[in-house]
Amino acid sequence: MTRLPESLAAWGSPGFERVLKRELECLGAGFLPLQQGLRGSSVALDDQLEVMVIGTVGDADRIQAKVGVFYWGLVAGCNCADDPAPVEAQNEYCELLITIDKASAEASAPEVNPASDA
Repeated sequence: MTRLPESLAAWGSPGFERVLKRELECLGAGFLPLQQGLRGSSVALDDQLEVMVIGTVGDADRIQAKVGVFYWGLVAGCNCADDPAPVEAQNEYCELLITIDKASAEASAPEVNPASDA
């Protein structure tokens, strides 16, 4: 399980969103389910992620964050000379729900928010 200790430490401060954004962007596709959030391509790239914090709530046990992730994807083709698939990266976006345990800083595996499905 992945830990987000800096985000937990920043909870309740004005810098929380900035810290959470930075920690999530560093994790990339190893933690974020970018592949499941694809809409216009077939392979997620995680070299240029941008995370936007949409909203957060917290209780005594956990912090929940809804984040939007802007990233790139490719349409995987056969690499044949006459393959009509574009080879340039396509813009992608998905919304994720992330839960951080306040006792351990462990973050649950993010879930693609079904409300963001178009």
